Amino acid sequence: MAKDVEVQEQGEYAAKDYQDPPPAPLFDPEELTQWSFYRALIAEFIATLLFLYVTVLTIIGYKRQTDANVGGTECDGVGILGIAWAFGGMIFILVYCTAGISGGHINPAVTFGLFLGRKVSLIRALLYIVAQCAGAICGTGLAKGFQKAYYNRCGGGANSVADGYNKGTALGAEIIGTFALVYTVFSATDPKRNARDSHVPVLAPLPIGFAVFMVHLATIPVTGAGINPARSFGAAVIYNNEKIWDDQWIFWVGPIIGAAVAAFYHQYILRAAAIKALGSFRSNA
Repeated sequence: MAKDVEVQEQGEYAAKDYQDPPPAPLFDPEELTQWSFYRALIAEFIATLLFLYVTVLTIIGYKRQTDANVGGTECDGVGILGIAWAFGGMIFILVYCTAGISGGHINPAVTFGLFLGRKVSLIRALLYIVAQCAGAICGTGLAKGFQKAYYNRCGGGANSVADGYNKGTALGAEIIGTFALVYTVFSATDPKRNARDSHVPVLAPLPIGFAVFMVHLATIPVTGAGINPARSFGAAVIYNNEKIWDDQWIFWVGPIIGAAVAAFYHQYILRAAAIKALGSFRSNA
């Protein structure tokens, strides 16, 4: 009887043995012939559109309610906490809705990090970024259409370096904030974690949404919290202000660096991909 239990337990553990999935090919032209690929692009476009629409309107509504010229006070509106919840909550919802279709990136920095981690091909990464930027522009345009009277007066929800901070500080904030987000994405979607901790029900969009929420709390006072080049680019295109464009590079360079560092940290340090590759090379030598 004891032997039967031991065999059964060994069988259960063997069934949970983990193997890394093969890396995505750098170029995969076959993707362009598949409807699922274009369906994923549409999902990224619509998700980013909805993300910008809701979050930009939240920012404009808050600034409108706290505008002293119309009788508002600093205590009115949702506050920074409410704005952070809007961003984090929308990411949770949209990642949950689109994860099974496109992976739920909704952010060029996330896409870039996953590309470096060999989770998506170059073709998919580039077209995802195009779809995300297009969706961000359309979403911000819709927000402006619904709040045309207050859009320009309230800053259009665009990212820029806040007064009292220099561009170096803003760049650092964007790097660290994006690192936290992309690191969370890698950890929450790690198939090894799912295999090892299958008894722990973890909904991947939840920690990702919370990461966005927490990073916004820390970064809104500095840059308005970009950590998403599409979000910053879409708002800049529609608002079209000289200072916004002068600071725009920060919201691309910072997230790209942060995503790259997060991908390297997770794949080559925590998952020891470099050591595994070296061991494989030695065993084949």
